[in-house]
Amino acid sequence: MWLILAFLSAALLGFYDSFKKKALEDNAVIPVLFLNTLFSSLIFLPFIILSSQTSVLDGSIFHVDSGGWETHRYIVLKSLIVLSSWILGYFGMKHLPLTIVGPINATRPVMVLVGALLVFGERLNLWQWLGVMLAVISFLMLSRSGKKEGIDFKHDRWIYMIVGAAALGAASGLYDKYLMAPVASGGAGLDRMIVQSWYNIYQCFMMGAMMMLLWWPKHKHTTPFHWDWSIIGVSVFLSTADFVYFYSLSFPAAMISIVSMIRRGSVVVSFIIGALAFHEKNLKAKAADLALVILGMIFLYIGSK
Repeated sequence: MWLILAFLSAALLGFYDSFKKKALEDNAVIPVLFLNTLFSSLIFLPFIILSSQTSVLDGSIFHVDSGGWETHRYIVLKSLIVLSSWILGYFGMKHLPLTIVGPINATRPVMVLVGALLVFGERLNLWQWLGVMLAVISFLMLSRSGKKEGIDFKHDRWIYMIVGAAALGAASGLYDKYLMAPVASGGAGLDRMIVQSWYNIYQCFMMGAMMMLLWWPKHKHTTPFHWDWSIIGVSVFLSTADFVYFYSLSFPAAMISIVSMIRRGSVVVSFIIGALAFHEKNLKAKAADLALVILGMIFLYIGSK
């Protein structure tokens, strides 16, 4: 069941990236991101209220546990990590083709493995090392494909932002592993719904402060904001993808390394939409790069079984 949920989350993430690309076209990044966190918060707010004030959701998968500062301090930290990743990712996504952003984001499982190697002292087997090598090769090939579109990976700040976003996303994945792990196993033992519900709300307040302090005073001299209905689509697809993701992790047999890899399969969906809806260029070369990324993910999957 948890594998099916992981694949569903991957498909939803592919649509999330595509809606995000559409929402950011000729649009101001900070207010778009603020609205995304706002709508995501509004999606989960009823669950928080119903769980705290009534018994309607007791025993259901939508119930949100209560918790004090001992619990919420972990969630605040997750909010900071995820929001930092989103800020970098949104700016990079706005200025780069979706068919380049997707394969770079797909290298996150490799970063998770390297992080597990450095933080948790895990050792990589031969299959995992092959997956890591293929990811590196695909990144180098992708940089060559990018040059044909005037994108220099060594000097392009948007590429650095996407890579930074992917690294922070990998850090968030490792942190999720700690948050969801039972206390007896050295984790925080947090309920998945309290994490997902509240980290959206904390991010909304953080982005609201950022928008009022940094963007609003200069908004007349920067890229203007305009409403696009795809902004709601971003929140809906992301919230649903994350809900399915956290739900999959709640199964005792679920493995974060495999779930993380499967979720990166979202690149296939976003790549297809990038080709069909956004008419992006140089698709044959990028498809070869994408094939290497997917092959690397398969090797990681084999090595993690």
